[in-house]
Amino acid sequence: MADVVVVGGGIIGLTAAMRLRERGAAVTVWTPEDPARTVSAVAAAAWYPTRTGFDERILAWAAATYDQFRRDAFDRVPGVLVRETRNLERSGATGEPWWAPAARGVRCLPAEPPWTRELRFQAPLVEMGVYLPWLRERAVAAGVRVLRRRVDRLDEALVEAPVVVNATGLAAGALCGDPDVLPARGQIVLVANTGIYTSVRDEGEPSTYVHPRSRDVVLGGTWQVGDWNTTPDPATRDAILERCVALVPELAGAPIVGERVGLRPVRRGGPRVEAEKWPGGTVVHAYGHGGAGMTLCWGCADEVAALAL
Repeated sequence: MADVVVVGGGIIGLTAAMRLRERGAAVTVWTPEDPARTVSAVAAAAWYPTRTGFDERILAWAAATYDQFRRDAFDRVPGVLVRETRNLERSGATGEPWWAPAARGVRCLPAEPPWTRELRFQAPLVEMGVYLPWLRERAVAAGVRVLRRRVDRLDEALVEAPVVVNATGLAAGALCGDPDVLPARGQIVLVANTGIYTSVRDEGEPSTYVHPRSRDVVLGGTWQVGDWNTTPDPATRDAILERCVALVPELAGAPIVGERVGLRPVRRGGPRVEAEKWPGGTVVHAYGHGGAGMTLCWGCADEVAALAL
């Protein structure tokens, strides 16, 4: 028997599995999909606690994750980059943003209308199509078993281990009977990178972002709560392109190399990370991270491991 079964093979599940294994636990991951087919693989994965409010735990998770990915970038972990980032705000806010301590240095600059200020900082950016397979292989090399298995009930996993980590993302709504879990549809466009190295984010509605990776640039986006449609919409694509080119004119004419849609696992009230006693053992819930899974993953994994062991 394993000490812990982690149900879910996205970024939350895999990082939790690694932290548990580092603490000496025998860990098995159950996942219905290869990591490259999870919603984590669709993410733009630029570090930023998007659409989250201040919470001491979230700030701590964000800071720990920021530091881990900065170390990974220094160590040349596949798929991990660091980008200069410009956040263009419209809210009229003043003072340091609540998440700034996690980013280890945020500069506030004036901005021309319609923006009210610009925030500049360095942020990790992760190419998930590269990083997730690397992380899975690293976990396996460390002794984590990864099995392709779909579950209908979490107590199926409690038959195999006294502790189960529920990192099932959007599926947690049905598995836990949690009515606060819902999708937030995100559509992105990928264009060839012709020499762009700075991430830009306009925090208007709809939000617009440009995140340059090594070979392409992720353009977004949408935040369509309650929309389960995973087919790219041509009109949405055209609107994203128009907004992004207006924001970064150097993108004009860049060839489109892909389109993606992902359903972010949002939870009203924020992420659920807590231990719960079940008849067959302990379930540690770790779901509901919305669009901030990459931003919170390693810090969240630290807390999951502490709750589980």
